[in-house]
Amino acid sequence: MTKALRILGIDPGLRCTGFGLIEVVGRHQVTYLASGVIRPPVSLSEADRLKSLYASLTELLASYQPEIAVVERVFVNVNPKSTLSLGQARGVAIAALAATNIEVKELTPLKIKQSIVGTGRADKAQVAHMVCRLLSLPRPPSSDAADALACALAFWHAQTP
Repeated sequence: MTKALRILGIDPGLRCTGFGLIEVVGRHQVTYLASGVIRPPVSLSEADRLKSLYASLTELLASYQPEIAVVERVFVNVNPKSTLSLGQARGVAIAALAATNIEVKELTPLKIKQSIVGTGRADKAQVAHMVCRLLSLPRPPSSDAADALACALAFWHAQTP
């Protein structure tokens, strides 16, 4: 019997960090387990929001115990402040994963979109639609959760011959 592999996708952000968890058995059986968005309170300082994000991710990791996590790689934004905040949230996510000894993989948004939709220029609605179809979900998750599920699915697709 083939062991199940839990893959956690993370779409990092300081305001909203999407997460999506799938379980894969063999080469072709993929199951949706969970998804959602972590929203640290905006009333907190930036440092405390990062601390809150770390605590929420640590709790999520303890609950679902994934073997592999796939984090979306930072892209350079036109707004340097947004890029910096995104990088900080990404760093906190990677630190939480490393602290719990979970293997971390990274994929660019272009690779994720190519894998899920077939084009690197896909918009968020197209990604959400395909995630919904690939996982047989009754309705699309929020865009941040869909992006996180797309991370996990894209990694799995890259492993499947």
